[in-house]
Amino acid sequence: MPAAPAPAAAGGTTGPASPGERGGVVRASTSLRILAALAIIFTAWAAQDLILPILLALFFSLVGNPIIRVLGKLWIPRALAAVLLVAAGIAGVVALGRELVEPASAWVEQVPRELRQLGPQLKRMTKPMADANKAAENIARAADGSARNVQVVRTELNDPYGALTTTPKLLASVLAVVLLTLFFMIFGERLQHAAIANLPNRQQKRLTVDILQSIEQEISRYVLTISLINVAVGLVLAAALHWFCDLSMPEALLWGTVAAVLNFAPYVGPLIGVLLMLLMGFVEFDYPLPSMLPAAIYLGLHTIEGQILTPLVLGKRMAISPLVLMLALMVFGWAWGIIGLLLAVPLIVCVKIVLTKIDGLEGWAKVLE
Repeated sequence: MPAAPAPAAAGGTTGPASPGERGGVVRASTSLRILAALAIIFTAWAAQDLILPILLALFFSLVGNPIIRVLGKLWIPRALAAVLLVAAGIAGVVALGRELVEPASAWVEQVPRELRQLGPQLKRMTKPMADANKAAENIARAADGSARNVQVVRTELNDPYGALTTTPKLLASVLAVVLLTLFFMIFGERLQHAAIANLPNRQQKRLTVDILQSIEQEISRYVLTISLINVAVGLVLAAALHWFCDLSMPEALLWGTVAAVLNFAPYVGPLIGVLLMLLMGFVEFDYPLPSMLPAAIYLGLHTIEGQILTPLVLGKRMAISPLVLMLALMVFGWAWGIIGLLLAVPLIVCVKIVLTKIDGLEGWAKVLE
């Protein structure tokens, strides 16, 4: 009789792992990564009231740190430089808001009245389509042989205390962003050095310092450059609306500011801007060609900025794949709304920088491009 095979030693292995077992480990690891990503997305959505002020404050502090260093070379203490920088930012926002509040209020009062006058015109334009839909509905009912009466019940929820509860919450969020930005500017560098000192070896410390410095330099460069470009686009649009569309300067400045803010969100922002320019044109003018002129001016400026100016200034260092960018805009816009759209590009740039600096992950940085 052939000898029976000797049993494996306790705790040992009978040979190399089979391909199925190795595949099981890979599949398990991939599943865990997918579940972790979904958990992170859900947490970001559920805790947005806590996360967004911190992210905005970090974002503003990253932009302000290079300015604070320049002020430090002028023998201005870091705390005083941070206070001056935050105060200058608040003063600029307040001054711009004072200039825009009057035309914005007039526009809000004017739009419903103009849209009511525009309604009959749109109804006449869409009448053939409505008649065709009604005819198709009648044919479908005749073929079905039975008509069902559908009653639509509309419910309206009036919350007289909604504004009383929303306004303090908004003011608290704004105050939190301002204070966190100030504290990150003053104490962030010290906290960063203390955290890096706790890393176990010199290589990890050097890698972490390199990543943080790259993020600060690239994000600061990107945001300052894009901000200057968007401000220029807003000013040129305001001047064009004033000269070519005969809008008053405060109203033209309002639409220039809206265009500059929307331009921070690629693809989505310009699309919303074109629709707003069309709406403004139809409200302001009575004839089709003048009504489309504001949208045409905005579209021309955005084409020059997006296809020539921004690539020429930034080059390919901030190149992100349009598909990846659209996915990021969808995810962050769904999770955090308009603020997510504004933060999507800087966050993707941070991810790309981290992937570029870590050995073995450079290929994923190329995927983002």
